[in-house]
Amino acid sequence: MKSSLRARIVAEFLGTAFLVAAVVGSGIMAERLAGGNVALALLANTIATGAALVALILMFGPISGAHLNPVVSLADAMEAGLAWSETFPYIAAQILGGICGTVTAHAMFGLPLLSLSHHIRGGPAQFFSEFIATFGLLSVIWGCSRSRSSIVPFAVGSYITAAYWFTVSTSFANPAVTIARCLSDTFAGIRPLDVPLFVVAQVAGGIAATILFRWLVPSLPSRARDVVVPHGAEV
Repeated sequence: MKSSLRARIVAEFLGTAFLVAAVVGSGIMAERLAGGNVALALLANTIATGAALVALILMFGPISGAHLNPVVSLADAMEAGLAWSETFPYIAAQILGGICGTVTAHAMFGLPLLSLSHHIRGGPAQFFSEFIATFGLLSVIWGCSRSRSSIVPFAVGSYITAAYWFTVSTSFANPAVTIARCLSDTFAGIRPLDVPLFVVAQVAGGIAATILFRWLVPSLPSRARDVVVPHGAEV
């Protein structure tokens, strides 16, 4: 028996809020402590984000599937794991949760609650990086959930940790997180002008990976409920 839609929406809101708070908050802390060493600041930001992602998926996965990402919700709906009528409430909860996460991080560090970012992340290389980052993320989810769904939280956390470093965009791979980060003029921010192309690249990458794995694993639609982790259990 699945959790009620209300419970799942709350889980997606809280999960995305905590994720963005971890991304933005660790970026602020890292920048303050790294003494100008950008590589060290990025490493600290990476470790905190990857660790938080694993914990949040383990925490909220049994309730909502722990999508925490509009692209994941869209992919789940494409494969009949999430009703289309529930997809848009999921996405709205994720976007609002992400914004709340930014506000929370700023409040914890004594910064203005919202501030538009000036961090430029534009150009074809950034766009392509976000396509690859999101394509890889959905490939990890679909590939791992086909075999042992219990490892998905660790696989996703590991992938995002690595993708911070092998993509020039530092792997946002999440429209809700991208929107939330444009409201933070800090280490983790992104200029609002660059958000639309990031989101387009992310959606395109997620859809491409889903179509690919539909061909690679013909049984994919019948297993869609395993994204991100099985979420049909009684709670």
